[in-house]
Order: sequence, then C-alpha cells, then structure tokens
Amino acid sequence: MSLLTRIKHVYEHQYKRLLIFPFLLLILAIAQIAVQYSVTGDFVHKGVSLRGGSTITIDYHESVSPLVLEAELQQEFPEADISLRTLTSTGRPIGYSIESNIQDKEDINNFLKVLGTKVSLKEGTHSIEVIDSSLGSSFFLETGLALLIAFLLMAMVVFIYFRMLVPSLSVILVAFSDIVTTLAIFNLTGSKLSTGGVAAFLMLVGYSVDTEMLLNSKVLKQPQSVFMKQIYGAIGTGMTMTLTVLVAVFVALIFVNNDLVRQIMLILFIGLLVDMVNSWILNVGILRWHLEKKEKK
Repeated sequence: MSLLTRIKHVYEHQYKRLLIFPFLLLILAIAQIAVQYSVTGDFVHKGVSLRGGSTITIDYHESVSPLVLEAELQQEFPEADISLRTLTSTGRPIGYSIESNIQDKEDINNFLKVLGTKVSLKEGTHSIEVIDSSLGSSFFLETGLALLIAFLLMAMVVFIYFRMLVPSLSVILVAFSDIVTTLAIFNLTGSKLSTGGVAAFLMLVGYSVDTEMLLNSKVLKQPQSVFMKQIYGAIGTGMTMTLTVLVAVFVALIFVNNDLVRQIMLILFIGLLVDMVNSWILNVGILRWHLEKKEKK
C-alpha cells in the first residue's frame, strides 16, 4: 500500500481520530494566550498604534549599531518598552525608527536629550509621532466588536442558507479556531500587533468563511452516497485558491520591505496554513459526524 493510499484510507475512515489534532491545536493556542495574558496583562503584544506611545524617526548612521543603541536606551529608560528597527529603501538602510510607550511631552524631551548624546540629532534629521493610548484602545475595542458582530452574522447567514444548526456552528468554530490559533502563533514570533495586523485578522475571517461555505455548499446539498466525492472536489477547488494566495503572500514576505505590509502578509500566511487544517480536518469531520447521525435517525 502506497503512502498516498494510506493517507487517503486514514482520512476517509479515521476522521474522528483526526479531529484530535485541530482540537489539540486550539487548546494549545488558548493556553498560550492565557499564559501571555497572565504574564503581560494583555493577550497580544501591541504596537504603538494600538497601545499608544511615540515613534521617533532618525537618519541612518553607519557608526551606530541598532542593537547597541536599543540596549543603551532601554537601560536609560527601563520602563519605556523601547523597540528599534532599521528603515530601508530599495534594500538600503535610510534611518531608524524608535518606538516606546512614552507619551508625555516632557518625557519625550528627556528621551531626545539622551538620544542626542548617542547620535546626531540636528534639525531636520528626526521626526516625532505621538499616538494617544485612548485612541489605540478605542480602535482595538471597536475592532473586537466588529469581529463579534461578523461571527454572529456569519452564523445567521449559514443557518438561513442550510437550515441546519451543526453546520452553522461548525463554520463559527473553524473561523474562531483560525483567529485564536493564528494569534497564538503570532505571539510566539515576538512581533507587536499594529492596526494593519488587526485588519489582517479581519481579512482572515473572510478567507476562512469563504472556504467553509465552499465546502458546506458542496456537501450538505448532496446525498450521503457521494459525500467523499464532493469533499475531494471542494478540497481541489479550495486548495487551489489557498495555495495561490499563499504563493502571493510568500513573495510579498520576501521582497516587500515595508513593516506594515510584512506584518499583514505574515498573519495571512500563518492563518491560511491554520485554515487548511481546520477546514479539511475539523469542519469535514464535524460535517461527516453530523450527517452520519442524521442518516441513522
């Protein structure tokens, strides 16, 4: 028996055991987020655009080591949560961006004085952007509310279309698992979530529901006798769509130097990989279980 035949046999006849994997993935993701919350007081690392703070942009200096400069500034301001990154254009460094949670004007002036002892801060060589914490918190709360409303509306649309409770809940479970698991993996990368990253999670909900609707519409409207045929047809179409997007996202991750775009691409790349597991194992397994019970009745 070839490897492909074995995989097909397990997928068709041991789907209940396969459900352990996506559920275990979801449990581990929830555990990671819970641990992060207990340690940091927040379930995700927030960037300046979400938590509030300041971003100071300075010109590039060949004699300056970004790692050394960041360490020295963090030592001078231990409570500032400083993050320094190099800005590039066409592959060449053009400056540094220094993010911190400092918002008060006097504190920013003190920070600039210390920074001026380490690099040249002549007039016109630096800029300052301050974001109020209330603005970031408001945006974050509104986005969370938008996600909740989106989930509820998705459930309603699926239920109205299929007239079945279990498939509707399955779509919501898969979308929820996609978001939570992707968020947990994103946390493990150590990246800080920006407003662009939040938009990427909203996009991920759309990709997830699109795949689930494709699968459900192919399976639930067909007789049980052609169930696997319809599933393989949905997998062929869905995987073509997903792999096409993954290739485009992967190319953007390699060649685009903009940090905002890279974060969006990173979240989508992780989310699409997670969605492949949840769509073709979790959702398929739940649908098969539901239809088999329905047929027995």
